[in-house]
Amino acid sequence: MGSRKCGSCLSGLLIPLALWSIIVNILLYFPNGQTSYASSNKLTNYVWYFEGICFSGIMMLIVAAVLLVLENESNYKCCQSENCSKKYMTLLSMIFSALGIAFSGYCLVISALGLVQGPYCRTPDGWEYAFEGTAGRFLTDSSIWTECLEPEHVVEWNIILFSVLIALSGLQVIVCLIRVVTQLSKILCGTYSVIIQPGII
Repeated sequence: MGSRKCGSCLSGLLIPLALWSIIVNILLYFPNGQTSYASSNKLTNYVWYFEGICFSGIMMLIVAAVLLVLENESNYKCCQSENCSKKYMTLLSMIFSALGIAFSGYCLVISALGLVQGPYCRTPDGWEYAFEGTAGRFLTDSSIWTECLEPEHVVEWNIILFSVLIALSGLQVIVCLIRVVTQLSKILCGTYSVIIQPGII
């Protein structure tokens, strides 16, 4: 009972993390609250991977909803015996938690790449990725941020939002990993076996 409540809490935690991921990803489209850069496609290319909106957002909301449903005791009725039903629910929970790791992991990787690449901005030489060749060294050298003339403060904007996305998706990975380990321990340590014994069905 305690482990089920803990599982529900972890699944519930995925919901606000997913909602914040959607919000943060949307903000990346509007540097300083301006819509003109998105409409003229003058944003970093990694914004268009929809890592926060789709994968760490909508897909994680679906995963969280499924996991919450699976934690509900009233759903243990897929077989003739309660023990058999629990086996399937545990297996399904582990599968969806693994999917959650994949979705949030995608967001984590893409956000990290976007952070290291730097923003697409206007420099004295025109619109370009001003820090693409620095291998992320610009992140610790704020003196060169002034190379980006437009959008204003776009370097800070990208660093903060991509960092927040990395943190949110990282927490999602941890939550889903805990759930996988928990469900796997139930299977391997004998809380109930996934192997259906003859005569159960």
